[in-house]
Amino acid sequence: MIKNYFVVGRYITGFRTLFFLFSLPALLLLASCSSTRQGYYFKTLQKDTTIKNFVTSDFESKIIKGDKLSIQVTSLSPQEDILFNQSGNVAAASGPGSIGGGYQVQQDGTVLLHRLGNVPVEGLTRKELSLKLQNELLPYMKEPIVNVNYLNHKVTILGEISHPQVLQMPEEPMNIIDVLVQSGDVTPNAQRNNIMIIRGEGSDKKVKHINLEDHSIFTSPWYYVQPNDIVYVFPDIKRAEKDENRRKLQTTLSLVASGASLLIIILDRIIKF
Repeated sequence: MIKNYFVVGRYITGFRTLFFLFSLPALLLLASCSSTRQGYYFKTLQKDTTIKNFVTSDFESKIIKGDKLSIQVTSLSPQEDILFNQSGNVAAASGPGSIGGGYQVQQDGTVLLHRLGNVPVEGLTRKELSLKLQNELLPYMKEPIVNVNYLNHKVTILGEISHPQVLQMPEEPMNIIDVLVQSGDVTPNAQRNNIMIIRGEGSDKKVKHINLEDHSIFTSPWYYVQPNDIVYVFPDIKRAEKDENRRKLQTTLSLVASGASLLIIILDRIIKF
């Protein structure tokens, strides 16, 4: 009996030696299995530098048929302000001039406004329409100030983004960085150097792939998104696969090490018993 215990003890001692010989490289492998290094924005941007030919932010879209406009008037004639601003809400429920609290640009390129009737707006920018209305309201209001915003301009962002969404654009311009930040930024598995923008131009669709790791984006006309753009953030498939394989390897090694440790404890208890 003593001889049998001695033999089993030798097996356990040998098994422990093998276990520790296996555990050491396994632990080293686990320690070395760090996650893949992520990309970052403007990787090519040097320290203490100046970017020349920065794309200007003076882009303003023209009002087109089907646009929905928010038109708010303030002046030194409070009663007229109330009548003008409330007329939009009334028309929203019963008239052709506005829909859902905003003025719909009709097929003839006009909007129906209090006091002014059908006003041509197609082809104007928001600023141009504001100045036009301020001048035309002078006979009815004292020092009118008109604010015009879009209610149906938007940009759609999807793909490897924290919060895919349809982002409203009441004002312009909005750059691609603002769009990403307001959507919670890209996910760890995103390709910052491969972001696609789909832009409608008449009956055509233009597709552009931009690289946000390259600071040349600041000089690109695609730095500023336009109404109804679609922004798609591509996934980094290789990085995702590496991370998944790393997690699987770590899990497998942990299970093997735990199983071996449990087996040693059981055998040790048997010998002592």
